[in-house]
Amino acid sequence: MAELIERSDEAGVARLVLNSPANYNALSDAMLAALREAFSELSKDRKVRVVVLAANGKAFCAGHDLKEMQAGREAPDKGHAYFADLFARCAEVMQMIPRLPQPVIAEVHGIATAAGCQLVASCDMAVAAEGTRFGVNGVNIGLFCSTPMVALSRAVPRKAAFEMLSTGAFIDAARARELGLVNRVVAPEALAAETAALAAVLAAKLGAAVKIGKGAFYEQIEMGLADAYAHASAVMVENMLWRDTEEGIAAFLEKRKPNWT
Repeated sequence: MAELIERSDEAGVARLVLNSPANYNALSDAMLAALREAFSELSKDRKVRVVVLAANGKAFCAGHDLKEMQAGREAPDKGHAYFADLFARCAEVMQMIPRLPQPVIAEVHGIATAAGCQLVASCDMAVAAEGTRFGVNGVNIGLFCSTPMVALSRAVPRKAAFEMLSTGAFIDAARARELGLVNRVVAPEALAAETAALAAVLAAKLGAAVKIGKGAFYEQIEMGLADAYAHASAVMVENMLWRDTEEGIAAFLEKRKPNWT
């Protein structure tokens, strides 16, 4: 049986590829478990400095597996316990992404819908192929995308997020870039190369600095202004005291490459 997630590592970059093209890489119970395991392993892997999340097949991710969800209704409670557990497990996986020490770049093509769009919004950055469509379209089948809303409303302006959620309308890659859902839009044939190039730029930085910076980014964004500045200042003090940071500044002033350890 093929692995649901294919992983390959090169030059400090871990590439995770969703590998369930037959159901458009839906976030089935098995796929959520595979993502949880992959992210858990990455959280402890000091050799990996950047993570790329891509997908095989025609689509990046079509959201939850609706056939599995319908099957859950056969329980005596009409699926209440299963649905509660499903959305809790999905929320846990999504929250693992900003908590990872490495930046995570979504490499998106085809479609990213509902929880698939949530997955893109949860990543730190995203590169999309021209022609990709994004939607939180559950409302079209009578299910408001309330959990995808959490990530989406933190990634794009409020009114744009609500329009997508309430109308179920799709947006194209260009509009997704305008709204801040993705960072870059590239030709389909250049998608993997452009994403790899961005990952290589990040991988070349001092990994410890990116790690502490990513943590501080998500911590301060939930704080009030004064608390955010206080927290960020404390992080910068810690960062400044590192030997490698001292070396990086000295190398810049001396116009040479840093000798980081």
